[in-house]
Amino acid sequence: MSSNQILGAALVLALSDCGRVAAQTRPAINHVALHVYDLRKSTDFYQRVLGLRQIPEPFNDGRHVWFRLGPRSQLHLIQGAAKVEEHAKDTHLAFRVRNLRKFTARLDQLATPYRSWTGEARQTTARPDGVQQVYLQDPDNFWIEVNDDRF
Repeated sequence: MSSNQILGAALVLALSDCGRVAAQTRPAINHVALHVYDLRKSTDFYQRVLGLRQIPEPFNDGRHVWFRLGPRSQLHLIQGAAKVEEHAKDTHLAFRVRNLRKFTARLDQLATPYRSWTGEARQTTARPDGVQQVYLQDPDNFWIEVNDDRF
């Protein structure tokens, strides 16, 4: 093997290692934690309305409930907020569903209010990229976006 071939092979290995190192050090969402006022009400909302699956949590102190969000991410609810407060819609959790029309029909069946980004009750909003979305609030007034993004 010539020195140019060795140098070329070394360069390919170095570049591929850079990609692996970047992938290993790039952060990915592990969990989102919400400090809630009434853990029972919040647990019921995330199970019944959003259909999230509760998973074991290590504290076993009655102040924590964990849910699976995706293959490697979770939602942690933590009891202890002093009161329910208002939150800006700009700060929200976003979930995607395969069929937004079926999801909103379920919200209607559960008598759970939802609205468009601009506030129209029981309406969807189209984002600039064409994705349809609705907004609702959990028992602590945290905003939840649900959309039909396909990415």
